[in-house]
Amino acid sequence: MNASTGPFGIDLYWIPLGAGGNFVRLNGRIYEAIAARFEHRPASDLYHSALQVFVPEGRYVIEQTPVVDANGESRGVVGEGPVGARWAGHFRIFRYEVRRWLEGSIPDIDEAVEHVRLSNDVDMARRLLDAVAEVPLLVWGRDELKAGEMWNSDSMIAWMLERIGLDADSIRPPAGGRAPGWKAGIVAARRESPAGRACTYTRTDSVSVAAAGGMAKE
Repeated sequence: MNASTGPFGIDLYWIPLGAGGNFVRLNGRIYEAIAARFEHRPASDLYHSALQVFVPEGRYVIEQTPVVDANGESRGVVGEGPVGARWAGHFRIFRYEVRRWLEGSIPDIDEAVEHVRLSNDVDMARRLLDAVAEVPLLVWGRDELKAGEMWNSDSMIAWMLERIGLDADSIRPPAGGRAPGWKAGIVAARRESPAGRACTYTRTDSVSVAAAGGMAKE
């Protein structure tokens, strides 16, 4: 793994799909085997991404996960979106949550294959934290934007990185690996689509990082 430098910045983690859960890992392998055969290419290892952002107020975890319970505030949840179909999002089991979690945890971070410091710029780190509350809450597993890939957790990460001025297209998963959905996030960010941002299911009240930092100090 690439070591972080400096106390503030943005760290990206590449975690094998299904780390910590055999069911998701098996489904991912089946999906990739089918996709590879359809696209006439070798199968790849699949990865999902997560971020840790370090600012003077503390360390934030940014990740998309299934909704755990109604107490999202304790995990820094800034929004929820539907899984599979928009109507399905009326049921908690078919919703995902987007976290901006101060001093939070990434359960499978110890299984990360690669760790990359993307930026040491504290202002860019703050912009990224603000961007979390703006990410399009599209239907997970669908290609609503006709980007050529489904929307998922990797889409969300790529969207935010591209949004704050990092070249997400140049950020690659570990050798021999693939991050399905990454391209969708780049396409969505570059289009700056108002229609895409309107495709939200639930947006929780949020505050800017500067304001959140002030509250953290109180």
